[in-house]
Amino acid sequence: MNVAIVGANGQIGKQVVGLLKEGGEHTPRAIVRKEEQVQSFEQDGVEASLVDLEGTVEQIANGLKGADAVVFSAGSGGSTGSDKTLLIDLDGAVKTMEAAKQVGIERFVIVSALQAHHRENWNDSLKPYYVAKHFADRALEDSGLTYTIIRPGGLLNEAGTGEVSAAENLDRGSIPREDVARTIVASLTEESTFNKGFDLISGSTGIEEAVKNV
Repeated sequence: MNVAIVGANGQIGKQVVGLLKEGGEHTPRAIVRKEEQVQSFEQDGVEASLVDLEGTVEQIANGLKGADAVVFSAGSGGSTGSDKTLLIDLDGAVKTMEAAKQVGIERFVIVSALQAHHRENWNDSLKPYYVAKHFADRALEDSGLTYTIIRPGGLLNEAGTGEVSAAENLDRGSIPREDVARTIVASLTEESTFNKGFDLISGSTGIEEAVKNV
């Protein structure tokens, strides 16, 4: 399966690309926003496309052509304002969904945020971010795409353990980015994750088993 990773230069996206490349079962395509990022991935033997999520649906669609699935892990980042959160995490995500449908892609995995589906549990200091994630997720649920919504807790840069807790509702917790990336890859073809969303934090269940039982 050819998998387009939108936000491939991000911390989770890079790990997804690496895992797919190493695994051999799927072929990654890095979707990035800077020419130097395209060159960097291509030097590593990974196909890459230059896509601006603030551009048109048609421009995004051109970058996705030939892919069988999309992983959306792009984000505006913590150093930008609420305006960029709205443009990238919400509108960029929705335009990518529209672009995927336009080119015949059916499978779509999105990285959201823990408890984004419950307003009463949002972190007050991150409300614009949660609003963007909440409505992007809802748009995906209504899109007709075969979706999986992964809602990780606090993201850590430490090495992954390979063990997680995955369920529709979980209390606050954290998780290494490596384990999020491995969960994304494990979910791609796991039918038990199709048309479902789940919270994800570190736990005591192996990732493959966890995604089979969400």
